[in-house]
Amino acid sequence: MPTVELTKENFESTINDNDTVVVDFWAEWCGPCQVFGPTFEAASDQHSDIVFGKVDTEAQPELAGLFNVRSIPTLMVFRENVVLYSEAGALPSDAFDSLISQVKGVDMEDVHRQVAEQEAKGSEGHEGHDH
Repeated sequence: MPTVELTKENFESTINDNDTVVVDFWAEWCGPCQVFGPTFEAASDQHSDIVFGKVDTEAQPELAGLFNVRSIPTLMVFRENVVLYSEAGALPSDAFDSLISQVKGVDMEDVHRQVAEQEAKGSEGHEGHDH
């Protein structure tokens, strides 16, 4: 499956409408991004069950800012609307393949439970202080 160009117009719907989305934040002038591009494209062709999206940080500065992308390339992996991976730096193809395998193997029920627990902890202590 070819990679999808992600913009502020289609980013949220792409993340919401697909189980797993791998996002590459990149720019034309970035050497490591150019080197990583073919690895990303090859993985996109191999894994038709995953959406591979690219965000051009020059064209989409709001998206880069929203996710605090400080250096590029930055890879993010979303699964069921949860960020499972977010790291700057290009990966060699074997490491990228390994990451994709790990993401596919994640127990999302467990992840959603952990997220709910974190959110519950975050809201504790904010109640009952209105007097």
